[in-house]
Amino acid sequence: MALNDIGLCSRALVRLGANPITSFNDETAESEIANALYAPIRDATLSAYPWTFATGQLALTKLNDPPIADYLNAFQLPIDFLRAISAGNGTKGRGLNYRIARGQLHTNADAVTLTYIFKPEEEEFPSFFDMALISRLTAEFCIPVTESTSRAETFYKTAKEEFARARQIDAQQDSPNHLENFNLIDVR
Repeated sequence: MALNDIGLCSRALVRLGANPITSFNDETAESEIANALYAPIRDATLSAYPWTFATGQLALTKLNDPPIADYLNAFQLPIDFLRAISAGNGTKGRGLNYRIARGQLHTNADAVTLTYIFKPEEEEFPSFFDMALISRLTAEFCIPVTESTSRAETFYKTAKEEFARARQIDAQQDSPNHLENFNLIDVR
């Protein structure tokens, strides 16, 4: 069953022994805490690893105004951008020298294909990521909801383990990386 943002927060609150919420505007302490913390925790958890379900590629739009220094061209980052993985041009999604600055990608290339982490809809999260995010939300909600630092420590440990498990599952959904154009191999 796909969960939305309210469902994810409610599961985390239930794990704490608190009441679930039906909206971020329930006018309860739990809904205020969930509303304040959910989005940054979700984005940080998505950004912390190159999840296969949140990785995309996009040809960026070149901007008219070049950067002030160091690079010749600026490209607009997508609205759902969280983190760059690599940049390339043509049919390659990597290999460019670039810098991210103020919502733009700066490079000397005339065209850019960006491989990046984006914000998918919560309903698109796989169950292994749901569990990692719920565990992290539980840990983050613990002190404001229960005021118990010892319980929070336990939940942070569980969240770390759940994150590692989710990373392991996600890593199995892609071909292993291999070395390309490695000079020492070419010499042989």
